[in-house]
Amino acid sequence: MTDTPKIAAARIEVERTKATMIDTARELQQRLQPKTLANEAWEKAKIKGADLAEDAVDAVAKRPVAVGSVVAALAMFLARDPLKKATVKFYDVMTPLFEPRKKPAALKPKAAAKPARAPAKRPVRTRRATAKKTEKA
Repeated sequence: MTDTPKIAAARIEVERTKATMIDTARELQQRLQPKTLANEAWEKAKIKGADLAEDAVDAVAKRPVAVGSVVAALAMFLARDPLKKATVKFYDVMTPLFEPRKKPAALKPKAAAKPARAPAKRPVRTRRATAKKTEKA
């Protein structure tokens, strides 16, 4: 059986399309491999990180005092215990030797609770009694 030129051209076109489709499928397999996906994600993260770093540098260049203040406050917050200890040591060194240092107060045992007494009864004063006292004076 001999093919007509139209059929032969169609077969060639089908083979060409089939080869293109197989190449596309292989390319998709390559793109969807975990290693390839991880590499692409890493590259995108590096680019995004570089952009963020560049923006941060620009922000610092525009407002160096504000950024320095924030960094100093954060550093002081994170190092609050060592700073407190250093301040106490500095105070101890600067305190004169002849000045007696106060010892921490020891805890005193609590006295036994006394029973509550009834309030003392006072005589009730009326206005007349107070008025008489003022007249005498």
